[in-house]
Amino acid sequence: MLHIKDLKVGEKAEIRGYSGGAKRYRHKLLSMGLTPGAVLELVRVAPLGDPIQVLVRGFVLSLRKSEASVLQLEKVIA
Repeated sequence: MLHIKDLKVGEKAEIRGYSGGAKRYRHKLLSMGLTPGAVLELVRVAPLGDPIQVLVRGFVLSLRKSEASVLQLEKVIA
């Protein structure tokens, strides 16, 4: 399993699940469309490395790396 820190700008990955994190926070990620099976693309990383922008389900979402680190990803090869 990969984590968001393992991706480079332009790479895509499928969300496979969550590792750790509070149940309440995982629910927040789910409500933002970060559900298992969804494909995300790393669009941009801020100059100092935080936050990051991901494209998921047709919209761009900004997250802190620490928030996105709970996502378990599998790289999509196109």
